Amino acid sequence: MSDYLIQCQGLYKSYGLKPALRGVDLEIGPGRIAGLLGPNGSGKTTLIKLLCGLLQPTTGWLTVDGQTIGPCTKSVISYLPDRMYFADWMRAVDLFDLFQDFYADFEYEKAIAMCRALGVEPRDRLKSMSKGTKEKVQLVLVMARKAKLYLLDEPIAGVDPAARDFILRTILTNYNEEGTVLISTHLISDVEKVLDEAIFLKEGKIMLHETVDNIREKEGKSVDALFREIFRAEPMWEGGAL
Repeated sequence: MSDYLIQCQGLYKSYGLKPALRGVDLEIGPGRIAGLLGPNGSGKTTLIKLLCGLLQPTTGWLTVDGQTIGPCTKSVISYLPDRMYFADWMRAVDLFDLFQDFYADFEYEKAIAMCRALGVEPRDRLKSMSKGTKEKVQLVLVMARKAKLYLLDEPIAGVDPAARDFILRTILTNYNEEGTVLISTHLISDVEKVLDEAIFLKEGKIMLHETVDNIREKEGKSVDALFREIFRAEPMWEGGAL
């Protein structure tokens, strides 16, 4: 069995002629909270969907828990997509029943307790919930599993700044501590304080993969400050804005 929970080598993914990932080599061990950090369009969601098995690589290979992507890896991955995918007529408790039947590691009572903590009424139908409350239900479904790998695609992008700390705290206090959390986001300053390591992705390539402590020690600056330096937007042309 590999020492790494996630391994990718020479990973390419193209949509037609447009490359989304270009030669990604990546290794992440167990028991880590890693940030997959990059601007929109950098390939973050593509990499997460490849790890989930929702997409197939164009070339290269990847494994999770020493296994090629398939039924075995899907059983140990808990995935939070960047959009809601459940029918509006369903209630949160219906989803909990579904997940309990489908995933051996889903903890029903933990899901109910998380709903209470998040202010969600689990017997309400999704169609009666606000967008933010629906996102909380999705978060509960993901974090109530005792998974080996949590893949969270932009978990704080759709919530107001006041709710971001609350959601990050929910993630921190509910994930399986022997597992690994991979958080995809472009909101670096919000997630930096919970990360063990940071992966900078730009135009489908990994620009940096380092522990947060080493970044601060070597660069003498925060992850957010280094990110802004590396990803500083270039002007469209000389002479001003569009």
